[in-house]
Amino acid sequence: MTQNSRDTPTPVWRAPGMPALLVLTAAGFGGFIALIPVAPLWAIQGGATEAGSGFVNGVLLLVTVMTQPFVPRLLERLGTGRVLAAGLALLGVPPLLLLISDQLGWILAISAVRGVGFGILTVTGSTVVANLVDRAQHGAAVGIYGAAIAIPQIFLAPTATLLAETVGFWAVFALGALPLLGISSAPRLARILRAQAAERELLPATGSTPVTAPSGARSQRRMLAVTLLRPMMLLSGVTLAGGALLTFAPQMSSSPAATAGALALLTLSAAITRWGVGGLSDRYGAGRFLWPLVVISVAGLLAIAHAVQNPDSTGILLFLLGMTLVGIAYGGLQNLTLVLSLAAVQRKQYGTASAVWNIGFDLGTALGSVLIGTLATAFAFPPALLIAAAISLLTLPLAFIRGPRVSD
Repeated sequence: MTQNSRDTPTPVWRAPGMPALLVLTAAGFGGFIALIPVAPLWAIQGGATEAGSGFVNGVLLLVTVMTQPFVPRLLERLGTGRVLAAGLALLGVPPLLLLISDQLGWILAISAVRGVGFGILTVTGSTVVANLVDRAQHGAAVGIYGAAIAIPQIFLAPTATLLAETVGFWAVFALGALPLLGISSAPRLARILRAQAAERELLPATGSTPVTAPSGARSQRRMLAVTLLRPMMLLSGVTLAGGALLTFAPQMSSSPAATAGALALLTLSAAITRWGVGGLSDRYGAGRFLWPLVVISVAGLLAIAHAVQNPDSTGILLFLLGMTLVGIAYGGLQNLTLVLSLAAVQRKQYGTASAVWNIGFDLGTALGSVLIGTLATAFAFPPALLIAAAISLLTLPLAFIRGPRVSD
């Protein structure tokens, strides 16, 4: 074997544990995504109002965010395998129980349990992907992990409602149980992570980790929170826009065909960018791509706001262009902000960084739905989108701040 072949890193998708994680992730997020548009419809069929059905996903995201801060401690105490298997079970079993009743109270209870499972899956998944590869490959690993999340969304988000209407709700509830297929991979991932941890313990200490944190556990936690706040706010700015568009695109557009095409472009461009920017961030650094993506997000929102000025005649080409631009920023900033969060902490803190990042993602998404919906009710969608663009623009100075980089 030549020196060059020894120095060439293993492609991230072939790294030990990555194939199992990607399959598990696709199954987990696929089951989650399938129910996002359908569970509220099931509540409406049971007699719930539009406002009541809106609580279905609201409770889901609320419980998700409430669960995520506790996941790092669960991982430390119970181990990756047990926690991950429990999360997949809590996410995959409840959809089958929806067949029992279509009453709103029952559906909300199911959503709450699914929220616990999803909170566990999101934090554990991004923690595992960070641990499976070296820091030098974090961008590529996060990219392919993001693709495993996005590909099911591309296929299931637009077809789940059609499947419920043509085949029956039971078919979508069966898809909601897909996370159960990933449970068998959880013990395998746990064994690989334990083996890698044992190998690292045998390596000599490099002494390269700077000791910059002040003394005292409380001061260290405060400093860690401040460090992770920058990528979290950058992420929230773009997920606010993405959450609003995913929720309200059908109401903004006068053309159902344009809406379907725009949502497809949004999700597809996000998936491609999230995957593709990973290798670039490994090679050139994540920081240099932040500000262009923030500007692209603002430009996309401005284009959409202009395209939907006339509720009866959407500017279709501008609408499609704007959705594509926001999708590019949406996917790219998801990758880069997670890479920055992981780069700012030691390996033992990956769980905390993952939890903070996921909280930023989900809070931004929820805030986008609530804020833009409220503003659109009061002022119409174009002014609401301009405010979303202004919020995204306010995060631009954060893109020029250099965050810390820590070595293990």
